[in-house]
Amino acid sequence: MADDTRAPVVTALRARGKDRVEIDLDGHLWRVVPTEAVFAVSLSVGRVLDRTTARALGRELRKLEAQALALRALRARDHTVASLERRLTERGAPPSLRRETLDAVQRAGLVDDHRFARKRSSLLAKRGAGNELIVDDLERQGVADDDIRAALVALEPESARAMRIAEVRGRTPKTARYLASKGFSEESLEALVADLSADAID
Repeated sequence: MADDTRAPVVTALRARGKDRVEIDLDGHLWRVVPTEAVFAVSLSVGRVLDRTTARALGRELRKLEAQALALRALRARDHTVASLERRLTERGAPPSLRRETLDAVQRAGLVDDHRFARKRSSLLAKRGAGNELIVDDLERQGVADDDIRAALVALEPESARAMRIAEVRGRTPKTARYLASKGFSEESLEALVADLSADAID
């Protein structure tokens, strides 16, 4: 096995586009990498690409790949820490790299489970969802119980939302069944059911 004295030497570094660098080893193109990776491991012309440097470069490339994956996922939609970690896991990122990436996006304010829970619960409530459906959705996204409770408290009371929907759809048994299917609790439907019972008596 070759030792470090016989390791290849960086013979050229050439910019490719705005954020990529071509690396030549021993006079031949080796690979194209992000500029940030070159800076991170202090690559320069004349430097020997020994085993330690090659490993450091590999780690940096994997880190940048994980960060790029996280940013692409966040551009597509909001994520919780748990849902973003699942995405990284599916793409093969090891635990230490997942933790590092998640810490970075949280520090940058790109991922915030409390904010996610409030926005998501508000959106679902506007779409006519009851609290049970909202809780189920947030749990599947990996939101912690405390954040779920805080998000529900910030919403208009479920009973008021149920009655407003009933005013639009009609105070009928069909509406009551519809609301139950949308995750509204029996407690929130009590007033509507009471009205229906009174109508039946009349």
